[in-house]
Amino acid sequence: MSFPELTNKVTATIKKYSMLSGKEKILIGLSGGPDSVCLLNVLNNLKNKFMLDLYTVYIDHGLRPEETPEETEFCKKLCAGLSIPFTTKVIDVKTYSKEQGLNKQEAARELRYRIFEETAYEIKAHKIALGHTADDQLETFFMRFFRGSGPTGLSGIPPVRGNIIRPLIEIERMEIEEFLHEQKINYITDSSNLKKDYLRNRIRLAFIPEIKKINPHIAQTVSRTMEILREEEKYFELIITKTLMKLICRKTDFRMELFLTPLEAMDKVILRRVLRRAVDAAKGLRGMEFIHIEGIIDLIKQGRQGDRIYLPRGLRVIKNYSTLVITSEIPLRLGTFTLNVPGEVVLKESRAVIKASVVDKVESYGDGKTMAVFDADKTGTVLTVRSREHGDFFYPIGFGKRKKLQDYFVDEKVPRDERDSIPIVVSGNDIVWVTGFRGDERFKVSDETKRFLKMEIKRAL
Repeated sequence: MSFPELTNKVTATIKKYSMLSGKEKILIGLSGGPDSVCLLNVLNNLKNKFMLDLYTVYIDHGLRPEETPEETEFCKKLCAGLSIPFTTKVIDVKTYSKEQGLNKQEAARELRYRIFEETAYEIKAHKIALGHTADDQLETFFMRFFRGSGPTGLSGIPPVRGNIIRPLIEIERMEIEEFLHEQKINYITDSSNLKKDYLRNRIRLAFIPEIKKINPHIAQTVSRTMEILREEEKYFELIITKTLMKLICRKTDFRMELFLTPLEAMDKVILRRVLRRAVDAAKGLRGMEFIHIEGIIDLIKQGRQGDRIYLPRGLRVIKNYSTLVITSEIPLRLGTFTLNVPGEVVLKESRAVIKASVVDKVESYGDGKTMAVFDADKTGTVLTVRSREHGDFFYPIGFGKRKKLQDYFVDEKVPRDERDSIPIVVSGNDIVWVTGFRGDERFKVSDETKRFLKMEIKRAL
């Protein structure tokens, strides 16, 4: 493909999606591979037409130390030959992957986009240009299809998203390689793209070649399908925005509460999109798959009050009496407090107060949950209130034998994100009372009890 042919085709894409308006500073993501090298050359050719100020950034992922120096030097020389500023950034994909519980590809993508945005901010760039092609769209379509994505996922990589533009999104990789060969422009081949360790590579190297035997123009076919889906999604987005605004009861960066009754009556077609938008709003937790959204729908339609489901990356969805809570808040954990008897301790984290007193006689032993009575001579008068700790055990009154606190909570069906917020009253190293649930057999009142320790927990509304 000749330079004018490719340039005209890219120009048509730029105009079609209103990617550039002129007189803009553009940051180009440059890897040294054929796609980004082609993008750099084409935009350099168009910079006078659109009055562009070009910059480039190479991102070292720390995954291929034996190849990175060569790639960096190649990109540096390439940019120097075109008189385009070049910079490099380093990210630690392995560490981030472990910390966030992501696979390396997901971790690399998140960090890469973060660096693009940070670099664009540093140099005051108006747009970030990336070298995604029609083949990337095709691979993305099948990846998401195999994972069971809905229409939103199958609509593929957006040509424009915010300040990110993809001028090569309608150009096939074969056209790019022909162009680079004809123009005698060198590029680097990333060895990781040749390995079949990743789903995208397996689709690219094994699946798509077979599909092209059936339909040689499959990239164009899928591209049209994606465009239709994107147009339909835009229409639905307007409906969803209006619908969600009416559903929100409370909202913070990490938590969203939706009125439950309208959700229970809502048609699945709209409900799926409303939930996906709500999940995305819970501190940007994108990437939820179709199966996760279906799980939330099952909770809404069939779950009982108090039921919840746990989704990837710390997201929890809870069905309350009148609301559906979507949250990525870190589960509450209490501090450690000293409870001197008589006296009280205020637990700000759980908005509760525990009061304790010693009396000579009691009229009621309480329910053992919000109020409990123990033998004061066994417990002592200096107690500790804290969250559960690893290895905790106690002897539940009426149970007859020792039980791990973890197992007790499981048996009582206490949600795991609430277990650290349950105040535990301790004497020395021994549990006296699991507030809200049960006391310990070792400290219970007997016929020999002379002094009674009365404790009560009250929670703020």
